[in-house]
Amino acid sequence: MDRADTSARIATVIAPFNKNGVVLTEASTFAGDLEWDSLTVMDFVAAIEDEFDIIISMNQQAEIESYGQLIDAVTRLRG
Repeated sequence: MDRADTSARIATVIAPFNKNGVVLTEASTFAGDLEWDSLTVMDFVAAIEDEFDIIISMNQQAEIESYGQLIDAVTRLRG
């Protein structure tokens, strides 16, 4: 799976969480642009882990602040 495919799948997972209809760019941040609280982030991370059959550690989660960073992290974890 390449980066573009990963991005498209993540965008599909984000859609139900994107309550304000924010147009996503690679620089879009979860806390700032999407205005997610910590509970929403945890629910979203669980959805991403299920979608891609991966585990995102707490340390990795702390480093992922933007949509682009998430795409990169998932791409790396998928190998």
